[in-house]
Amino acid sequence: MNPVTYLRAGSFQDAAGLASGDAAARLLGGGTNLIDLMRKGIEQPTRLVDVSMVSTIIEPSAAGGLMIGASARNSAVAAHPIVRERYPMLARAVLAGASAQIRNMATVGGNLMQRTRCLYFQDAAGSRCNKRVPGSGCDAIGGFNRYHAVLGASPDCIATHPSDMCVALVALDAVVHVAGQGGARVIPLVDFHRLPGDRPDQETMLSPGEVIVAVELPAPTLARSSYRKVRDRASYAFALVSVAAGLTMQDGRIDDVRIAFGGIGTKPWRALRAEAFLRGNPATPDAFAAAAAAELAEATPLPGNAFKIELAARTLAAVLGQLAGDDR
Repeated sequence: MNPVTYLRAGSFQDAAGLASGDAAARLLGGGTNLIDLMRKGIEQPTRLVDVSMVSTIIEPSAAGGLMIGASARNSAVAAHPIVRERYPMLARAVLAGASAQIRNMATVGGNLMQRTRCLYFQDAAGSRCNKRVPGSGCDAIGGFNRYHAVLGASPDCIATHPSDMCVALVALDAVVHVAGQGGARVIPLVDFHRLPGDRPDQETMLSPGEVIVAVELPAPTLARSSYRKVRDRASYAFALVSVAAGLTMQDGRIDDVRIAFGGIGTKPWRALRAEAFLRGNPATPDAFAAAAAAELAEATPLPGNAFKIELAARTLAAVLGQLAGDDR
């Protein structure tokens, strides 16, 4: 067993100070991912800085949106009346993730920082993984890759990002407030997670010592939104494909639309090409299919996950068709 120092932070600025100068320090939120990785020997921190109770706020922001503290529990986010009424795709996404017991423990900041469930990443004893050990190789390529990415992958990594919540947050144009020894800054969530490239171990845009303080949602602008997750079993499974989408119709045409995919990308995948195609067009099955084709044109399938391309297109069409409803 490795010795670990446990510290409890009184603020996020305090946490940044307690974690700075120690590359093996880790922030502890709900611990639903980190503790699991410690048991497997993938994470071996020397210092745990507990931020689980630092900021659990969920309250309207000065700009008319919603500010969610990094320590807010996933279950509290899904149940909050403002989230349910004004950001229904987020409530649905959170409830689609994990079990009720895990949602009661997991935090928003931890959800953004959770690591991939790639089987080869999780197998510290027997598999090569560039995300876990840079330069060691990737056994997922050429291995069992049913759950892996078709968008954003590189020759060094094809692991998907596991979060449901982040898919909805990306579609909603959320931003991440972070703080560190150099001060505070804001990162759009769509840019928060990195593509793997040749350094898949570098997963986010956080600088050393920076901590997540809050996630801010802008004022809602979409008339309707939803989240749909396709998985191998009805509960407690990660997405094969998921879609977060919202739209506003005007005179039978799509006035505004936001789309993000989960389960098919190495990061929560904002579908900007599909959105650009759909704006101004009528909400028809042909338009939905063409939008999906535009977004998935650069998909790179492997033998085990080629089915995801068609599955993603069909799931997108189903969600958009449901949202357009009688306005078509």
